[in-house]
Amino acid sequence: MNSTAIAANGLRKAYGDKTILEGIDLNIGAGTIFALLGPNGAGKTTTVNILTTLSKADGGSARVAGYDIATETKAVRASIGVTGQFAAVDDLLTGEENLQLMADLHRLRGADRKRVVTGLLERFDLLESARKPAASYSGGMRRKLDLAMTLVTKPEIVFLDEPTTGLDPRSRRTMWEIVRELTSEGVTIFLTTQYLEEADQLADRIAVLDQGRIVAEGTADDLKRRVPGSYIAFRFDQLAELRAAAAALPDASSDDEALTLRVPGSGGSAFLRDLLDRLAASGLEAAEVSIHTPDLDDVFLALTGHATTEAAR
Repeated sequence: MNSTAIAANGLRKAYGDKTILEGIDLNIGAGTIFALLGPNGAGKTTTVNILTTLSKADGGSARVAGYDIATETKAVRASIGVTGQFAAVDDLLTGEENLQLMADLHRLRGADRKRVVTGLLERFDLLESARKPAASYSGGMRRKLDLAMTLVTKPEIVFLDEPTTGLDPRSRRTMWEIVRELTSEGVTIFLTTQYLEEADQLADRIAVLDQGRIVAEGTADDLKRRVPGSYIAFRFDQLAELRAAAAALPDASSDDEALTLRVPGSGGSAFLRDLLDRLAASGLEAAEVSIHTPDLDDVFLALTGHATTEAAR
């Protein structure tokens, strides 16, 4: 696979008179985690359905793993794995039987089939429950089994459509660890989520989708720097130092009780270096320096005019 795992240009989709996607562009590097962040109805699942060939776009084009989604659907499907917010697990089968069924569908036989199934059960910590009905599994176990089934074919790209919706915090963090492991092995992850913390923790790049349009894209830090409210804080050991620093940095606000000076700014390296140079020129050195930026909640609210929700789509 080349350095670009997913490339899309002008993807559009409508159902009747309701427009879902209004021409979105994507360029996702191989071996990275890309998060599509947005509220209910933003178009996240529609985007996944189009890129995984489950739905046809009304306009635009895209290539996944180097293959055209419109003309090379079989090659696309052979290169990807898809896990949705509702686990595609057969409750009447055991965990082991679910994996065996998936292996059979992909024509794995004999020793190869056993090796793959056993390896995935071990990897996802499901060996002890392997022969129990999937109906008895917790939500976190079902989600792990669903992802394990997706990995039977060792896909180059894995689409995770809101994979942690409804999970408890511990199960969610377990899924995060698994996602990080996959990318360390070179797998590309396309993640859709409503959870701001999830995008912040996992994604190399984030696109904010709202009402069918991508309204911003970048790293989590890039997006946070777009929102007013960033500042650099300097803490001093003595009140006299604080007051001298306030004189050297007249745009700052000071807190005498906390011995802290706050300077509004982006937190970029050049800006920070300039502030440190100005303090040094006055013979001052801070005991502690910290950079504070808005979180993704602030970013989303500023970009879209409303907050995300954490209800399942």
